[in-house]
Amino acid sequence: MTQYKSDFIRILAERGFINQCTDIEALDEKASKEVITAYIGFDCTATSLHIGSLLPIMLLRWLQKTGHKPVVLMGGGTTKVGDPSGKDAARPVMTDDFIATNMAGIKTVFDKYLQFGDGSTDALMVNNNDWLSDISYLDFLRDFGRHFTINRMMTFDSVKLRLDREQPLTFLEFNYMILQAYDYYELNKRLGLSLQMGGSDQWGNIINGVELTRRVSGNEVYGLTVPLLTTSTGQKMGKTHNGAVWLNDDMLSAYDFWQYWRNVSDADVGRFLRLFTELPLDEVAKLEALGGQELNEAKKILAHEVTKLCRGEQAAVDAAETARITFEEGALGKDLPTFEVPQSELESGIPAFDAMRRVELAKSGGEARRAIKGGGARLNDKAVGDENQLVTLADANADGLIKLSFGKKRHALIKPV
Repeated sequence: MTQYKSDFIRILAERGFINQCTDIEALDEKASKEVITAYIGFDCTATSLHIGSLLPIMLLRWLQKTGHKPVVLMGGGTTKVGDPSGKDAARPVMTDDFIATNMAGIKTVFDKYLQFGDGSTDALMVNNNDWLSDISYLDFLRDFGRHFTINRMMTFDSVKLRLDREQPLTFLEFNYMILQAYDYYELNKRLGLSLQMGGSDQWGNIINGVELTRRVSGNEVYGLTVPLLTTSTGQKMGKTHNGAVWLNDDMLSAYDFWQYWRNVSDADVGRFLRLFTELPLDEVAKLEALGGQELNEAKKILAHEVTKLCRGEQAAVDAAETARITFEEGALGKDLPTFEVPQSELESGIPAFDAMRRVELAKSGGEARRAIKGGGARLNDKAVGDENQLVTLADANADGLIKLSFGKKRHALIKPV
């Protein structure tokens, strides 16, 4: 492995963060001699980011931990356009109020990973709507549009993918890469940023920003991407069969978050420990070398370390204890997802398949029915033999709770109200 001078690039390389970089030797040299300021942009398309954004967030965290300054760019402006990268169709148009609500939700997660303030390496959060909303269209076309050629733009994956599939690409979306490039120029001018980072699907957009900044300002700037992660089964990170794995507490319980990491495939344990925790690499090597049942202990460590960063130490401890009680003692852990159901409905009874859907153990009644027919559904740890079996108040335990399970690892509680 190449011997890097800066702690930042060395750690990224050792832990598997680097996918592409415009000039890694020059960036490494710069990072070894001075504080570099770098940013990653996050569009506001939902009220929370999911774990697909966790790798870029960890990138910002390592940047700060190695003595540099991270900038979180909230895409209050670019969200109005919508990034076409990896999309088969245009995003729905979002109102300013909807974007503001999403932004407020997304902001909360960064306090867990970064130290914000006024110091030389303290993180900053900025909103690209602050400058994009003031752009004069004719002036922008004259001053910046001339630096982009349609020929070049047509070669980027975000455009080619849509056209190859004969899906429409609107002029609105076509402008996204220009606006993202302009963000880099504007941040370089305002804050002296010299590095933009992001997922590998953003490589073309990042290159545009690097080239625009060099042409307009003459400043040397860099781009770096992390791999676009999939699990060992080929599934995109951030999605499960039951929905997204959200980072915000109010979108997904700490227990469900912990369980996601506890249940990763054996082949993913070592890689995820390197990328999503701060455990020393020699400890990671020992953990990923474990086999059989011992590897389950490594998965518990992975779940604890990732949950500790995202949700706090106590949440990680509580989630582990809930899992222990649920699986080892067969009891009800206090942090299992709990859903309130009107007592009046339970008096007459709810069909088991519908109850499974309502507590989000199944996306639909059809999925719940299939689980029941396959023997994968349980009510208070007893197999549900009939999809129309009624879940009633009589099923509540001494604490007034009803436990539903889907498979061996997914559980939820019904609380009559």
